[in-house]
This record gives sequence, structure tokens and C-alpha cells, in this order.
Amino acid sequence: MAISLELPKKFAMNIDQARQAALEVFRPISRKYDLAEHAYPVELDTLAALYDGLSAAGQAGAGAAGGRADAEKKRPEGVVVNGGNMQSIINSLEASYGDVGLMLSLPFQGLGNAAIAAVATDEQLERLGKVWASMAITEPSFGSDSAAVTATATLDGDEYVINGEKIFVTAGSRADHIVVWASVDRSLGRAAIKSFVVPREHPGVTVVRLEEKLGIRASDTAVIRFEDCRIPAGNLLGSPEVDVKKGFGGVMQTFDNTRPMVAAMAVGVGRAALEELRRILEENGIEIDYDRPAIDQHAAAAEFIRLESDWEASYLLTMRAAWMADNKQPNSLEASMSKAKAGRTVNDVTNKAVELASTVGYSERILLEKWAR
Repeated sequence: MAISLELPKKFAMNIDQARQAALEVFRPISRKYDLAEHAYPVELDTLAALYDGLSAAGQAGAGAAGGRADAEKKRPEGVVVNGGNMQSIINSLEASYGDVGLMLSLPFQGLGNAAIAAVATDEQLERLGKVWASMAITEPSFGSDSAAVTATATLDGDEYVINGEKIFVTAGSRADHIVVWASVDRSLGRAAIKSFVVPREHPGVTVVRLEEKLGIRASDTAVIRFEDCRIPAGNLLGSPEVDVKKGFGGVMQTFDNTRPMVAAMAVGVGRAALEELRRILEENGIEIDYDRPAIDQHAAAAEFIRLESDWEASYLLTMRAAWMADNKQPNSLEASMSKAKAGRTVNDVTNKAVELASTVGYSERILLEKWAR
């Protein structure tokens, strides 16, 4: 199947909307909420309502749920599609170009919504598709090894009883629901790990604390404890059956959706830093000439070209992962690569941009140091 990473013309309005929000809504309040950690960005409510209205009218796809709907549409054999997953990637990229913390704080666009879109049944989509959901995976005893989940969900009649503690829950104190990863039978290993939708204001759910962070301060990051938290059995996303041979592919499908979205956040921040760095270099008489070898240019210009080429690679990997999802191709490897590449690249780009900008890069006069953090 041929692959096309050209941005479709049908997304032009969507891109314009997201970029306008980034520059006119996010950027002007970016520093304000970086300095006022844990203060809720009330300016986002109006934007969220606008996105919701446009999405309902079929004119915007800011949420991740659209990816599943587009991917499941029947189409002739061999026809390629740029659909809901790519649209979500574009939205994440453009919004993060404005401010990644504010993007993560946008109501109804939580990472948990991507989990619901990935594995929920049609009935669950109808019932839970409109909630604002954070996602609770990481625990004090593990980070990226999702198979090491120790939280448990024990079936008791027609309810599951959830116990455990989750850390680094993005929007954990703001979202109205939480998608919790827990094991229904720890003796069966990773195959028994399932995801559950839990209302945040529910008996047995406690937001223990909000973290004080180096960066992404506009977005709250919570520690949440679940103690004998009882939820309806129907809140287990997808099938309750434990298939040892299949493993936990169902919940891992969530990562196939969210990893490219996280990569897109990094790509958006990286582009913002590169544009600001280019402006500073040109203001200081340093020309970036693509027709000359980098070795024959100013050292700062040569470094910029290196950073930009790495950024381009991370962008293309991210778009490829989204394109594959839209075309029903397994993208676990590409989704993981895009997140790893974009994450390393944005760290390199933003830190080097601060260094090359010198004193102004380390100051709060511009946003370079914030993007690096």
C-alpha cells in the first residue's frame, strides 16, 4: 500500500483553527499559568466549547475518538485514508506549538479519552464517549513497564472493587473520569490487565496530592489512591475475558493511539523553539543558507540545520504512525519509535536553542527556557 504523508486539503480548516488557538489563546497566557501552577486556565472553557460544537458539526477533530470512527468506515480495497488519527495528531501538534501544558488542560481532550476510543464497546462509547477522562497507569513501583501494574480490580457480583495507587496522572484533579489500569487476576500476569472508567468524585477515590513540577506546570499532575472503590462491571473497557495467549493487546492498543499524540506534542514544542531560534539568529546577522554546506557557515547556523533535520525526522515518524493507524496497519513499532525519536529530539532542540540564544534564552523575556523545561 502506498503511503502519503502530505497533509490533506480537507484538514486545512482544522489546521488553521488549531494554529489560531495556539497563537491567540495559548501563547498569550502561557507564562501566566507557568507561574501559577495548579491554577485552572479558565480561558480554555470557551475554547473547549467551541471545539465541541465544531466536532459535533463534523468540522473539527480535536479529540482522539474521531480516529476510531474514521478508521472503521468501509472503503474499497487499496484506497488509502488520512483520517481521524492524523487529524488528532495535527491538533496535538498545533496546540502544543502554543503551549503543551495548556493543551493537556483542555477539557474533554484527555489521554483517557484516547483509551476509551481505542478499546470501548459501541455501548460504552455511547455512554462514556463524552466524558473528560484522565489516564492512570504509572505506579510508585514502575514507570514505563506497563505490564508491572499492581493495582487490582476484583469482581464482586456485578461490580469491580479497585485498590491501588497511581502517580503522574495528567489532569487527575480536573478530569471528571479516570481510566485506571488494574489487574483482574495477578496470577495470570499481563493478560489480566484491564482498563476501567472510574468517576473522579466517587467513593474510594482520593486525589492525594498535586505534584510541583519543573515543566508543563499549566497541567496538573496528580497522585490518586483507590481504596475499595466499587464501580459497575460495565465500566471495564472492552471484553472482560482474560486471554492468556493474546496477552494484553487490548489495553496496549491504547498506546498505539496515545504514543503518536505524545510525539506530536514534542514535535509542536520543537517547532516553536526552532522558529524562535531562527528569529534570534537572523536578528543577530546569522544567515541560515540551505544552498551552502553546513561546515562553511556560522557554527550556530550549522547547529540549527542539524536540529532542524532531526526535527523533520521526528515529524515524519509521527505522521507515519498516525497514517498507519488510519489505514488499519499495525503501528505499535512505529508509534513507539515516533515517541522515542520526538522525545529525544525536543530535548535536544529546546536545550540547544536556550544555549545558542545566550542570555536572552535563559531569561523569562521569551518562552525558550519554558519550552526547554
